[in-house]
Amino acid sequence: MAKVCILGGGSWGIGLSVVLHKNGHEVTVWSAVPAEIQMLQENHEHKMLPGVKLPEDMIFTTDDKQAIEGKDLLVMAVASSYTRSTAHRISPLVAQGQKIVSVSKGIEEHTLMTQAQIIEDEIPQAQVAVLSGPTHAEEVALDMPTSIVSACTDMQVAETVQDVFMNTCMRTYTNTDVLGVELCGAMKNIEALAVGISSGLGNGDNARAALITRGIAELARLGVAMGCNVHTFAGLAGIGDLIVTATSMHSRNNRAGILIGKGETPEN
Repeated sequence: MAKVCILGGGSWGIGLSVVLHKNGHEVTVWSAVPAEIQMLQENHEHKMLPGVKLPEDMIFTTDDKQAIEGKDLLVMAVASSYTRSTAHRISPLVAQGQKIVSVSKGIEEHTLMTQAQIIEDEIPQAQVAVLSGPTHAEEVALDMPTSIVSACTDMQVAETVQDVFMNTCMRTYTNTDVLGVELCGAMKNIEALAVGISSGLGNGDNARAALITRGIAELARLGVAMGCNVHTFAGLAGIGDLIVTATSMHSRNNRAGILIGKGETPEN
């Protein structure tokens, strides 16, 4: 049994907390937003995951020390725009060699850093891994079959994360190409937005398939130019995540693109 803290009370973090609890781990959920923790404590349910009841022995807290100290694994699940501020906030409490796995996707606007790079910048004493792939929280929380990639330059750390998350419904693979995995997770959102716009304009399956296929080719070329492994883009973190984001109505990027294609303004 591992002691794990989910940092962030959004639907993705909560979906993963269900997986971790099912796997027999001691799970704490932390949020900087008191109202979010109060909702979870009182209802044992997240508003974005209706019908998914959270176990009574799951711990919910806003206390930084309670969340960080003594944990075998910290899961950074805050929205990507809050990764740096959260990492900076908890850094003094993180022990040398403590493992952090980033599950958020995105690139920091002004520095162009990935999520793992931000965490390493703010918490240099931590061992940082990434968990990414075609994973909608709505399905993960319901134990629907899912595959995901645990990536770290240190394969031993990647395998530790793999063991913590793996179960009969969550198939976890490993990869050492951290930058490639993170580029896939961030850039596929742009491709999915384009696919949604095409659908909203009235184009069909042929156009969708072409955009997905040429999109992953473009992303792979970018990755190779940045020193990534080309095979990463043909795997779950690459084409897998792009397919699910560009075809599912669970995807905010796909839905936003459809609305834009139909004439809605991006602001609306």
